[in-house]
Amino acid sequence: MSEKNELTSEQREELLTTLKERFEKHIDRHEWMQWDKIQAKLEAQPEKLWSLHEMERTGGEPDVLEFDEATSEYVFFDCSAESPSGRRSVCFDQQALDSRKKNKPENSAMAMANSMGIELLTEEQYRAMQQHGTFDVKTSSWVQTPADIRERGGALFCDSRYGHVFVYHNGADSYYAARGFRGLLRV
Repeated sequence: MSEKNELTSEQREELLTTLKERFEKHIDRHEWMQWDKIQAKLEAQPEKLWSLHEMERTGGEPDVLEFDEATSEYVFFDCSAESPSGRRSVCFDQQALDSRKKNKPENSAMAMANSMGIELLTEEQYRAMQQHGTFDVKTSSWVQTPADIRERGGALFCDSRYGHVFVYHNGADSYYAARGFRGLLRV
């Protein structure tokens, strides 16, 4: 990076090539969309390209799955087969991280997502993502958690087993090598 949140021209070209190749390889995820329109929006928003670079760098394999007609935004999701490898072994949020007295993880899902400029998926978005493939059959991913659950110390995560999406709960301060988080980015 030449500056914080800014890609070099080489990084930008490499990322756009990777995204285009993934878009074409998985055309069934978005056959009604045109890559040229997506790329034009990306090139007009360098901060979004930086966020996609971070998604890619941490193993998310971002791909566009939705178009929000109300906002005219393309929505990129982490589409790696398993929870992104560079975002695992994290607790849910900063409050959970601060509450751990020993064996603290290095980071939290919410803090990482915020620093990357992306959002954690909601349960509904996680289920929608699963309509485009099978994800998290060996791992799990933190998802946004309702305030009343979080206030009681809990947090939600999802995975896919036996052909179904499951939603579970855990203490927000827990962390596991097989649990990370998936995000999305609106462009």
